Amino acid sequence: MQTFIAATLGYALYYVCRLSMGVMKQPLIDAGLLSATQLGVIGACLYWTYAVGKLVNGFLADSANIKRFMATGITISVGMNFAMGVMGVSAMNGQISNAVLFSAFCLLWAGNGWAQSMGAPACIVSLSRWMPLKIRGTFYGVFSASHNIGEGLSFIFVGAIVAAFGWKWGFFGAALAGLAGLVLVLLFFHNSPESKGLAAIEVLSGEMTQEEYEQKGSEGKPREQTRSMQRSVIKNPGVWVLAAASAFMYMSRYAINEWGTIFLQEAKGYNLAEAATVIGINPVFGIIGTVVSGWLSDVLFKGDRKYPALVAGVLEAIALALFLYGGPAKWVNISAMILFGIAIGVLIAFLGGLMAIDLVPRKASGAALGIVGIASYAAAGLQNVITGVLMDSNAASGAHDFHYVSIFWLGSAIISFLLPLLNWKRKPQNTE
Repeated sequence: MQTFIAATLGYALYYVCRLSMGVMKQPLIDAGLLSATQLGVIGACLYWTYAVGKLVNGFLADSANIKRFMATGITISVGMNFAMGVMGVSAMNGQISNAVLFSAFCLLWAGNGWAQSMGAPACIVSLSRWMPLKIRGTFYGVFSASHNIGEGLSFIFVGAIVAAFGWKWGFFGAALAGLAGLVLVLLFFHNSPESKGLAAIEVLSGEMTQEEYEQKGSEGKPREQTRSMQRSVIKNPGVWVLAAASAFMYMSRYAINEWGTIFLQEAKGYNLAEAATVIGINPVFGIIGTVVSGWLSDVLFKGDRKYPALVAGVLEAIALALFLYGGPAKWVNISAMILFGIAIGVLIAFLGGLMAIDLVPRKASGAALGIVGIASYAAAGLQNVITGVLMDSNAASGAHDFHYVSIFWLGSAIISFLLPLLNWKRKPQNTE
């Protein structure tokens, strides 16, 4: 339970260091420091390094000391946010040019992306190492709430700091949140049951006897066994289908996280504090989706995730359509974000990892997460660039036209719930 709680809360605080930029886009544009296209490129730098890092670090985490692994990532991420705050102070004081600020932000945000890619693999591997198969979905669902908690803190906590003290201070606030996450990891996040003098989870949960586990381990070198299982993951078409579905879901998810605040400000006349608060509602209600989804799929559907995943995908598209086309009334946009948050909460848990992990051996769970991760965040980065370009190419008199942007976002959501239908008849794999 220490490891599980540290993974959930620690990753939530870690996550704030990733989304801090989303709150600051309108102030950066208003200050004349960066354009929407430049901000899209900066955001893409994080997602693309994160995508590659998610694949590489997913494979590494299967055989790593995950406590050290995650702590290293948080430390680097805190440093990147702090450095960007320092650069922001210099820019506001006129000490550096737009070109220098843009280049520096690209490099630092790319470094942050790689650091962030070390967090989720460590946490997911910890669930595989510490949780029995029969309740893994329940705990995975609760853990997935860490994304939503982190998103909520980003918009509410960082948004309040930016509104009160200016955009550059948002980076310092995010760095402080990351430091708190580092403390949790160092104190309470543990590598494996064996590292604490316990038997392996297979034995503790009754999935195997000690003799069976030892026999399994004697069939070959553990590292070679892991690599063989990882190669089988790469050849599994079901994993790639889920990776593609997650990619389109992440396009629509991060469209709201990265651009939802500026959309409300420009398209619906909200101020920064109002817009950040409305967008901050979606991750708060996402906690409901993630926590309930894993438990329901374990208990009601006996580990079959496809039915709740389909319902959540349809709900996400409906909520996004309401947000984009439902008018400026606060109750409409709040309602849209409540529904969107619940749906995305379910989809992060299922499309973003659990359904792929169900299709592969336990000791290759990091590899499955890596494949889904590289597709998801490569798409999130592409979304950032496409959205920025569409906004700037359809701008008049300083205002952006979101017509084509809205079509792009909604289309991504629809594709994301259609693709998993290709996996409808595939069965979970419960081997080691």
